[in-house]
Amino acid sequence: MFKRFKSNRTQSVLTIALVAVILVVVNIISNSFNSHIDLTEEGRFTLTEPTKNLLQSVKDPVLVRVLLDGKFPAGFKRLQASTREILEDFHKLNSVVEYKFEDPSVIGNNEEKKKRYEEMAKDGLVPMRLRVVDDKEKTEQYIFPYAIVNYHGNEVIVKLLENDVPGMNPEMALNNSIALLEYKLSNAVQKLLNNRKPNILFVEGHNELKREETADLEQTLSAFYKLGRLNLDSITLIPFDDINNRVDVLVIAKPKTAFSEKQKFQLDHYIMQGGKVIWLIDRLNADLAGMQQTGEMLPVDYPLNIEDQLFKYGARINPNMVLDLRCAKIPLKVGANGNAPQMDMFDWYYHPLASPNEAHPVTKSLDLVWLQFPASIDTIRTKTDIRKTILLASSKASRAQFTPTKLNFEILRYKAEPDKFNKGFQPLAVMLEGTFSSLFENRVTTEQTAVLQQLGQQFTPLSKPTKMLVVADGDIARNDYDFKQNAMLPLGYNRFVNYKFANKDFLQNAIEYMLDDKGIIAARGKEVKLRLMDKEMATDNANVIRLANILLPLLLIGAFGLFFMWRRKKQFAI
Repeated sequence: MFKRFKSNRTQSVLTIALVAVILVVVNIISNSFNSHIDLTEEGRFTLTEPTKNLLQSVKDPVLVRVLLDGKFPAGFKRLQASTREILEDFHKLNSVVEYKFEDPSVIGNNEEKKKRYEEMAKDGLVPMRLRVVDDKEKTEQYIFPYAIVNYHGNEVIVKLLENDVPGMNPEMALNNSIALLEYKLSNAVQKLLNNRKPNILFVEGHNELKREETADLEQTLSAFYKLGRLNLDSITLIPFDDINNRVDVLVIAKPKTAFSEKQKFQLDHYIMQGGKVIWLIDRLNADLAGMQQTGEMLPVDYPLNIEDQLFKYGARINPNMVLDLRCAKIPLKVGANGNAPQMDMFDWYYHPLASPNEAHPVTKSLDLVWLQFPASIDTIRTKTDIRKTILLASSKASRAQFTPTKLNFEILRYKAEPDKFNKGFQPLAVMLEGTFSSLFENRVTTEQTAVLQQLGQQFTPLSKPTKMLVVADGDIARNDYDFKQNAMLPLGYNRFVNYKFANKDFLQNAIEYMLDDKGIIAARGKEVKLRLMDKEMATDNANVIRLANILLPLLLIGAFGLFFMWRRKKQFAI
């Protein structure tokens, strides 16, 4: 019996040793390969193919400095861990991509930290200040949710945390931030690898938005694009063939006077060559500042002469104004306190807060966009197959008001009647993609043909595959100006409610989408599903959950112990 027990014990030791050796060998082999199995429904741990192709093309070192080292509340720990996982995947795919985590708040005394924070803020690294409460005391903590991507001495700052959206669960905002990590980091790498800055030109000559009115947007874009102005009367054709001088995106921002047939031909020929246009169009001349001066206004059409051109490409901006119960507020005088006017805030239905299309990469996880007197857009059946995607829309509680209708502030004297705001979602911005038919098909003049021949070009009735964005509001790109402070206000900032809406993010994303030839934008459409706990259920059943957490592991261990004893007794029974 003793010899048999000794033999069985020796066999057990050898079996355990063999299993340990196998596990070590398998672990060593698995670490030699960049592979894992992603069992999540949404593929959250799998990089998109465009990101993989981009990273594999990198030849020289890329360093990513993440300013998220240290101890954080639970939400920031998730963001920290997710950022580390993404960067680890980047490094495994291509070892030239290195990363390190830093904590800017650990070095120096309070005065030195303050100066360093001020310098970082000038570069756009504005910290978040949190009050952390523990069992003993309340402390203040500065958190920098940023990464700095460096390549060949050039840097791109990546904001890792999305802004909170009013009314949205903070967990959802954090989840959106995690879902966008791959796109933001890969997009930064792509921008650094791009040796040529694309040219983005704003059309002028039709009383479009002035430079100071688009200053914030242009300042932001200038980090990665060449910005300029283009008067169509100063050129024969819009350059596109020359890779160094071509216009990559043309922005038409709130024109007020008519386009000539010659200018329309220039735009059409540019589009036929594959040019990309952003149309930011006010159909009517409605203006809040003018109303505040006179108390009323009768909006009329701007004589733009481009309605037939947009119609040909697949969009029609209607001569109306969209009113929405979800809207921005404006201040109005309601009385006087001595010599001082007494002001109050009112919902201004003509300034809707547009909903982004969560299913599209341009508008995924975007905040509301502030529009002013927008019109509705109809999509038109076209000769060619054009993909038409609504990117911005009013809320369900909206309606359209057609002209001629006199505007005044009397509408605010009465409580809104929801049953009158019953026309549903009104399209306010549309992305058009595909091969477009020329407006001048079968009607090119002899003069236009001669111009093309003189420049060695020919008329083409169908465009190369391209994209256009149509927004039924020119003010979406206009930043306000504080004349008292002599300072430009951020684009999308509403000083009446002290809130910055996502106007600039929307336009930035649209430009990146239109210029993205590698498909990196696909990572922006990646979804990371958030499975939130039912807090009400958890609170009601708190004692049951606590008891289960304590007893269930003990029961499992006990059951395993009984099974092991029974198996051992059976094995060594005589």
